[in-house]
Amino acid sequence: MSATRLLVLGVVRIYGRAHGYQVRRELLSWSADKWANVQPGSIYHALKKMAGEGVLDQVEAEAGTKGPERVAYRLTDAGQKHFDQLLQTMLAEVREDHGGRELAAAVAFLPALGRERAISLLQYRVTQLKGQQANLDLMLRHGTEWGQPEHVNALYRMWQGQVEADLNWAADLIERLRAGEYAMADDPEPAFGRPGAIE
Repeated sequence: MSATRLLVLGVVRIYGRAHGYQVRRELLSWSADKWANVQPGSIYHALKKMAGEGVLDQVEAEAGTKGPERVAYRLTDAGQKHFDQLLQTMLAEVREDHGGRELAAAVAFLPALGRERAISLLQYRVTQLKGQQANLDLMLRHGTEWGQPEHVNALYRMWQGQVEADLNWAADLIERLRAGEYAMADDPEPAFGRPGAIE
């Protein structure tokens, strides 16, 4: 999976149709180059690759003012399904994702989900985190008995702290969603994240 894929699809989705420069400009305005490591070349590569996969349609080309023509894209039905799948998977699953880029990308499009669906996905995430926490507790109690060098406990404690922080964050977000914070896709007036939200 790729945070870049989700971010590119999401921006095309909220524009309705967009060319690479629009996608790049939007993601740079979110500082996604820093927190998701989205680089300009990866944006254009993702657009072309996903068009080849049938996830995006090339809908028009317009003359560029200082260079080649700009190709605009829109999501296909398969693209909408792919966006939904990526968003839900990245929000729900605890994975090794190189500094939380995939989770950050999913949170960027959290309002594209219905409120109860978002809560359910986050609860699934919490269950996985609690499993990790239990495993780490076990390793801290018995690791040296099982042949682990004592200094490895420092690593387990670091991971334990990260899991605890992730659990606290997820619990807080669930409570905020339950309290009605954020305009979500199934609210009467959804805001950010709906198709065609940016014109």
